[in-house]
Amino acid sequence: MLRVDPTQRRRLEEIIRNLRDRIDEARANGWLGEVEGLQVSAEAARNKLTALDRVARNRPRASVDLGMPIIPKER
Repeated sequence: MLRVDPTQRRRLEEIIRNLRDRIDEARANGWLGEVEGLQVSAEAARNKLTALDRVARNRPRASVDLGMPIIPKER
């Protein structure tokens, strides 16, 4: 699964809003197959947003110094 760039959060929210509008339009016109397809897309977008939020919460706030590696000399 591809990870969403955190800087694209607003765009993902916009996509979700647009999908909701398209679902409403499809319902109003009786396009049931279209409604189902759009709902699948909207659910996937919401899942990506949830994953993005989870990664942001779990990301360390500061860098971690791992030190210099010690490379053993050849014998």
